[in-house]
Amino acid sequence: MQIDPQSIFNAAMQLPEADRLTLVSRLMESLPPEGITVSLDDPELMAELDRRFAQSDEGIEWSQLKAEG
Repeated sequence: MQIDPQSIFNAAMQLPEADRLTLVSRLMESLPPEGITVSLDDPELMAELDRRFAQSDEGIEWSQLKAEG
């Protein structure tokens, strides 16, 4: 049985936010370190980071979230 990545994404989007974060963390851990590239020069990434930072007073520390996962 072939699983369509879009179907997986759609199903994942139905999960609560904490579960989606756990899923992302586990997927990222499955990748080789040299395969992960993030550029802080990306304006969309910076806008998203700024938005999340502005909401950070309600957030959970990454280390705490990872420990719970």
